[in-house]
Amino acid sequence: MQGIYAFEDIDDELPLVPLAARRALDVAGRKLSLKAWQALALPRRQELVHQGCSARVDVSAVHAAVAHASPPATAIERDDESRLAEPSIELLAAVHAAAGPQALDTARWRTLDALARFALVHVALRGHPGRVREACDEILGGLSHISATGEAQMVDVGEKETTQRRALAQAVVRMSKATAQRIVSGGGPKGDVLGVARIAGIMAAKRTPDLIPLCHTVALSRVALSFDVDVERGAVTIKAAADAHDRTGVEMEAMVAASIAALTIYDMLKAVERGIAIQEVVLLEKSGGRSGDYQREPT
Repeated sequence: MQGIYAFEDIDDELPLVPLAARRALDVAGRKLSLKAWQALALPRRQELVHQGCSARVDVSAVHAAVAHASPPATAIERDDESRLAEPSIELLAAVHAAAGPQALDTARWRTLDALARFALVHVALRGHPGRVREACDEILGGLSHISATGEAQMVDVGEKETTQRRALAQAVVRMSKATAQRIVSGGGPKGDVLGVARIAGIMAAKRTPDLIPLCHTVALSRVALSFDVDVERGAVTIKAAADAHDRTGVEMEAMVAASIAALTIYDMLKAVERGIAIQEVVLLEKSGGRSGDYQREPT
């Protein structure tokens, strides 16, 4: 749902109070207990999230949404809470204290929308260090990869929960029909093209931390590759799946496997056709972790 950050780990049924709704309530000078929030009809909870995403909160709409809350909404000192709901530049210091001064400068602060500023300040003042890093990752674009002195660093995932992770990547290799036919018929100059590409992809997935800087070593439980050779189109579609039960995802492992398998197909056939092209390497889907599931839209 728009207005809910992935690091909040709240689904579309809104069982907990998202930061957007908290901002709307704070601006309107109202406070709801969790019991009252969960008792509200879903459309009213959605309206509070919508208001919290707006540059200017419609206070009357917030009051209407909570008018029949049970237990009733309580009034709060708006002057105190609105200071956080609409954070001024002075509160940037709270983000610096939690995430380091390199995380966000004054110029970047001014480009953020009201909800993003509120979320960063709220998490910085109340959140666990790990949650602060996740918020900076999502809102500011992966800044937990930067140390307090501005140097690249590996993200600390030690506090994350170990969960089942899965990723599926795809690469497409284009060639002439004649070259594709040689794959099917086993007429490659170096032997079994797809067999060698499969082994290369599996081996590459296991070496991902050696190839991609700042990637973690993941305990892979499975790497599997499949190939679809379309002779008429002159295309080989590679799909690489990676699974692990770990603290971080396996997207890079799947994409490295697909990439190296594609390069191996080129190497196995370059004596036949130098114009073979690797057209795309994309993530098709991933699951596991706080960021939730992802599925690439069909093109």
